Amino acid sequence: MSRIYGDPIEVWTRDDDPARFVWRDRLYVVHRILDHWVTSREWWKISENDPGERRFWRVEASPAKGVGTYELRFDTASGGWLLLRAWD
Repeated sequence: MSRIYGDPIEVWTRDDDPARFVWRDRLYVVHRILDHWVTSREWWKISENDPGERRFWRVEASPAKGVGTYELRFDTASGGWLLLRAWD
């Protein structure tokens, strides 16, 4: 079962992939990238240099104990990250 959140998160990357993130004041370490995809829409563009992309990662990550699956999104227009979904 998954839950949808849409919470802003702080993310550290390695080779353009998320490596760690903070969600609800807890640090999560990414153990494995399960999937990665990019979605583009013309109306997301805010300038000619903006590709209008949203980049998604489904990752296996954990705080101090237990591993979960999380879906993260990076918005190229705002430069912001969101935690969109978490699986039990």
